[in-house]
Amino acid sequence: MRRLLLIRRVVGGSMLPNLHHGRIVLGWGLPRRLRMGDIVILSHDGLEKIKRISHIDGEKLYVRGDNAPESTDSRQFGWVDRAHVIALVIWPRLY
Repeated sequence: MRRLLLIRRVVGGSMLPNLHHGRIVLGWGLPRRLRMGDIVILSHDGLEKIKRISHIDGEKLYVRGDNAPESTDSRQFGWVDRAHVIALVIWPRLY
């Protein structure tokens, strides 16, 4: 069952300076449209990750952390399917 509203806590420094370790974020679980620059919660290798969409190619997304030296993202694991997106971060708005 897909959740409509998710509450998550940021772990680590991959999204600094915008999202600090321990920060609470709210995600909308039924995003209709994703755009470059959106921050999403996605599932990868059994873990949830919070990343920013850098590029979109059809149903594939290239995601990156805002703090590149501290982030494990598409530069390491490649493009991800849109189906792996769990939610669009709706708060705080960081666009």
